[in-house]
Amino acid sequence: MKQLLNGFGKVLKGLLMQIAPDAPIPMRALLAGARRKQPGLLDLCQRLVRTESPSDDKDGVDACVALAEAHARALGGRVKRHRQRKFGDVLEVRFGPRLASRQSGSGSAKRPGRILLLGHLDTVWPLGTLKTIPCRLADGRLWGPGTLDMKAGVAMALTAIEMLTEVGRMDREIVLLLNSDEEVGSEISRPITERVAAECEAVYVLEPAQGLAYKTARKGTGNWRIEVTGVAAHAGVDFEKGANAVRELARVVERVSGWTDLKHGLTVSVNVAGGGSKTNVIPAHAWAEVDGRISRKADGPRMERKFAGLKAADKRCAIAVTGGINRSPMERTQGTVRLYRQARILAAELGFQLDEAATGGASDGNFTSALGVPTLDGMGAVGEGAHAPHESIVLEHLAPRTALLAGLLAS
Repeated sequence: MKQLLNGFGKVLKGLLMQIAPDAPIPMRALLAGARRKQPGLLDLCQRLVRTESPSDDKDGVDACVALAEAHARALGGRVKRHRQRKFGDVLEVRFGPRLASRQSGSGSAKRPGRILLLGHLDTVWPLGTLKTIPCRLADGRLWGPGTLDMKAGVAMALTAIEMLTEVGRMDREIVLLLNSDEEVGSEISRPITERVAAECEAVYVLEPAQGLAYKTARKGTGNWRIEVTGVAAHAGVDFEKGANAVRELARVVERVSGWTDLKHGLTVSVNVAGGGSKTNVIPAHAWAEVDGRISRKADGPRMERKFAGLKAADKRCAIAVTGGINRSPMERTQGTVRLYRQARILAAELGFQLDEAATGGASDGNFTSALGVPTLDGMGAVGEGAHAPHESIVLEHLAPRTALLAGLLAS
């Protein structure tokens, strides 16, 4: 069977090499190539998953980065490893012709512009998770921590690049950027992402699909911590001398929760809170951590002003607020819609309908979209259970979606 596949691969490669350099690659040919490459894609994905890489373990993330780096070098990638101390290293790999800067001027129409493939190698899973949630193939799926979010997407990207390299169709410069701290806010990788994205004409984000759909919009995110300081007192002897910080916090929780506006895609959720010390002591301290989501960029400054303006109802209490918007929304811009419509056309040639979706979750694509760079997200694997014990990808969708990714890079 392996010899048959290899033989078919050589015939396919020969046919593709005969296609005129300026002619589009037939999507059915790319699909056949992706199916031939699927065993290798799965092998790479499993090796990435079995190299555990929680965001807070630099050695683990760096081991996963080294694995991806070795594979990229074998494909002829030009590697730049951004060394880090607090988190794992960030991997930047460039393929295809070198472009000095973002395409502009009279020559830009003659040469395809640079594309950024954006992903991350860190996961939410602690070291040792593989002992209880092993990486395994069963029931038409690949199971394991980090399969869907988002090591399969990384393997798909490298496979798509391999396919185009083999048939001599790397006509544009493609940058693969794999971050190491996405799951914890992209503290160190954000400036790198923004710098590279600013050089590119489009960004393809390798995060999981939304069902079967690509993502054309994401909500922006914000986090705030509210600290309430009151006055401690004996709950029985000096009740009236106390200023209850927990009670004041309860008022604040009701107030900020009321800012939710579902019609306009704005949510405010107090998800963690605490306060007090003993049951017989009026609490002098209480705190809460708040998650905010916005669909419109203009809502960010308004939300920040509201939090900054919080005042205590009990004048003996004081409120201090820290935090703010950390990711602007990825809005459904004209540039993103153009990318999606091109993808939908190519998907139809592959025989399936590609829908678009919006999601409340954020990704590093929020950063690139905020720069005005057309950004299409959800271009990784199809599956379910991200951040959950049943995390898995569906094998039947791997080849078609890898072929679609390759087609977009070549179109």
